[in-house]
Amino acid sequence: MIRLGISGWRYAGWRGVFYPEGLPQRRELEHAAARLTSVEVNGSFYSLQRPSSWRSWASQVPQDFVFAVKGPRYITHMKKLVDVEAPLATFLATGVLSLGDRLGPLLWQLPPHLGFHPDRLAAFFDLLPRRTSDASAYAAARHDPTKLREPADTGNPVDQPLRHVLEVRHDSFRTPEFCELLRAHDIGMVVADSAGTWPMFDEVTSDLVHVRLHGDEELYASGYSDEALDRWAERVREWEAAGLDVYVYFDNDAKVRAPFDAMALQERLGIDPQH
Repeated sequence: MIRLGISGWRYAGWRGVFYPEGLPQRRELEHAAARLTSVEVNGSFYSLQRPSSWRSWASQVPQDFVFAVKGPRYITHMKKLVDVEAPLATFLATGVLSLGDRLGPLLWQLPPHLGFHPDRLAAFFDLLPRRTSDASAYAAARHDPTKLREPADTGNPVDQPLRHVLEVRHDSFRTPEFCELLRAHDIGMVVADSAGTWPMFDEVTSDLVHVRLHGDEELYASGYSDEALDRWAERVREWEAAGLDVYVYFDNDAKVRAPFDAMALQERLGIDPQH
């Protein structure tokens, strides 16, 4: 499986460029989903979303569309993975599981100043549910209702594997012990291109590869050249040939490059989002 998409879809600067003039904001996700095969929800990183929002998003995309979901920064950046049992359950109780079979990987991104702490990582990995049915039960039992803006939605319309990936930004993770820890817990390593701002890690540690392209030469801003897109297309083909699922998201949104680069990579790989 190859999925290509963008990190987020609600950007004012995209209106009149990627989104046609006059397109209602409520139809922007529908517009993106007709042209791509996946979107990475990043609003969930900044705040807990409403259950009604998750249900609405699921209703606006095709049946075979997939959402990757970014875990809350409260867990990764503020709590730094420590004492996060209730916050994890509360996040899962916001309705994310109502995406059903449109739910793809859960992305956990660590801050640049947080180095490699194997025991802390292992304890966090042990908390992560590996099936949506387990996530539903955990959310129902452990969430904090006072943190939610609507009644909890821990529903689980389908029982399926729940996959997790980790993006790190500190050079201390460049050790075989980190790779071994990810493999032992079946956590995918995120391949993140940040225009040299942070180190890139690209070991295969699970049955999926999650790629985040933050900018070719300028973080969050520059587009990817034809040559760069050709190189990424070749890497995606190699991962697919190895039997891996591949998810690729463009996060170079500042100058409206992300959706066009995603569509250009899609074309190179012969992927038609309409079929």
